[in-house]
Amino acid sequence: MPDLCDLQIHVNGQQTFFLHEKVLSRFCGKLRKIIKEEKRRNQIRKSGIEIDDFPGGAEGFELVSRFCYNNGSIIITVSNVSLLHCCAVSLGMTEKLSSCNLLHQTETFLEGLFDWSWADILTSLRTCESFFSFADSCGLIQKLMNSLLAKIAQNSDVSVLFASSSSSSSSPDTPNGLFLRTPSSSSSSNKAAWWFEDLTILSPKIIQQFLKTLGAFGSDNNNLVLTRFLLHYLKTATQCKGNNNNLISSSEYTGLADTAVHGVVLMGKTAFSCRSLFWVLRIVSGFGLSRECRAGLEKLIGGLLDQATLDDLLISGHNGGAYDVNLVVSLIRLFVHHDKVVCIPRMMKVGRLIDNYLREIAPDQSLKISKFLAIAESLPDYARDSFDGVYRAIDIYLESHPALPLEERSRLCRCLNYDKLSLEACKDLAKNPRIPPRIAVQALASQGSNFVKEKDTKKKNIKNPSSMKNSTQMVLYKKNKSESSSTCASDFSPVDVGEDAESEHMRLNLQRMQWKVVELEKVCREMKGQMSRMVKTPSHNRALPRLC
Repeated sequence: MPDLCDLQIHVNGQQTFFLHEKVLSRFCGKLRKIIKEEKRRNQIRKSGIEIDDFPGGAEGFELVSRFCYNNGSIIITVSNVSLLHCCAVSLGMTEKLSSCNLLHQTETFLEGLFDWSWADILTSLRTCESFFSFADSCGLIQKLMNSLLAKIAQNSDVSVLFASSSSSSSSPDTPNGLFLRTPSSSSSSNKAAWWFEDLTILSPKIIQQFLKTLGAFGSDNNNLVLTRFLLHYLKTATQCKGNNNNLISSSEYTGLADTAVHGVVLMGKTAFSCRSLFWVLRIVSGFGLSRECRAGLEKLIGGLLDQATLDDLLISGHNGGAYDVNLVVSLIRLFVHHDKVVCIPRMMKVGRLIDNYLREIAPDQSLKISKFLAIAESLPDYARDSFDGVYRAIDIYLESHPALPLEERSRLCRCLNYDKLSLEACKDLAKNPRIPPRIAVQALASQGSNFVKEKDTKKKNIKNPSSMKNSTQMVLYKKNKSESSSTCASDFSPVDVGEDAESEHMRLNLQRMQWKVVELEKVCREMKGQMSRMVKTPSHNRALPRLC
């Protein structure tokens, strides 16, 4: 037994092999050299030989051992050729030691690489994942990648995958002239997508090499097809996240996520709708996107915020919150400052969207008042023609947070513009027990002040007809009823009918305003009654200030 197993080899600190020295030395030049050096030190029988960073670990060394004990023979397939080739390079298994060496056999097998099927190439590439660095350093990854690109070129539309016209590109050894072009139509894009799903089985390191081979990694990505492929790849990785216990770290996807975003930002509005951009943001956010890329994507979305829907904004938070409020605040600010002159209709459209968003997130128990106010106050005042929507959101928030102290409830209401509350909303606010009385008084006082201002303005217009719009419309009226019934033109004088019509319109408006004032006074009286019932201290006997 000792004669058969006179050599101990520890591979990558994982497993120890007991082998015969002469059998391995016959085929492995590196092992033969190590054994000689160790014998000089008289340590080989005490501790054995340590081999670190061996490609494939114990699995790879076991295949090498079988090759050596089988007198330099082993069955080579697409599933093991990559590993055998790297092991042969690592151990120096060349023709200097034996005519039937492993390196020559794997190289011969790889010569037919461009005749392999699509599935064979993917299988061989996938086996390189555990020893990717070594396979890349010895040039194997590049050979497999070139073959992969050649297959895509053979089965894709020429407008999507184009081969260089140089003569060198036609050679199987130099297919690096292949590059992808942006398709001119959606149909050509669909033709390019046939290989998307197949490549999702490959690791991020191999996909990264795929992009580098095409010169489209990182900020160099200007290709719509590759951008869509990356988004599909990242989406698949996200879906598999909960099903794979040996999931690759998300940080390994960061370079791919950045590359995808560079392409999206470059193509921008021409290739992606607002909804698509939100979808992209959801996909790449889980992969450690760089700050620069995230800022570029958010800026692009912010400029199109008026095209967003409520569902687009309902993105889950990252720190335990149900909603990513910080993102929405950032998008609103980007929209407001997107152009020096903001289109008011677009701004008001965003205002309605944000009011709906506030009502949607208001019931969230983890939503802080500061976050609510950040959303409500991020838009300029002219973005809303009415603050009724904001009031409804505040009411929902207060109803969902019943333990909120009076001071915090008052703070929450600071985002209201009382002048832009409708009379119905103001009446509801005055009767709402969740609204602090001081806030209700301010809102009612503001409504009353508005009525008075409008009434004074109308009176001034009536007293100063010259300030009213001049009218050129003229009619004739009869001077005196007792005069002759003759209808000749001399019996009539001109008068400005436009002035009379305007005066009648003013009178009707004043009458309506009086009705509103009466209704407001009624609300004030009801509120006084509520306030008197709320006061419990002896000071309730003091006279209440006049509200209206």
